[in-house]
Amino acid sequence: MLATVKGIYENGRITLEETPPSLERSEVLVTFTKVRASSQKKKREFGIGKGIVKNMSADFDEPLDDLKEYM
Repeated sequence: MLATVKGIYENGRITLEETPPSLERSEVLVTFTKVRASSQKKKREFGIGKGIVKNMSADFDEPLDDLKEYM
């Protein structure tokens, strides 16, 4: 069985943030990723979707002609 459990490595120790699903003897693989500081989040930029997102047509909610026989 494979399971992923998040934890923090600090001062030579790994502290798990949750209990693993299996408490039996298991082989473990450890992958290290960089921790992002919450104060270093990228500031959101307004208007990022301008030109990509288009308005829906005025008749978007109107019934389709192809489905008239079912209505």
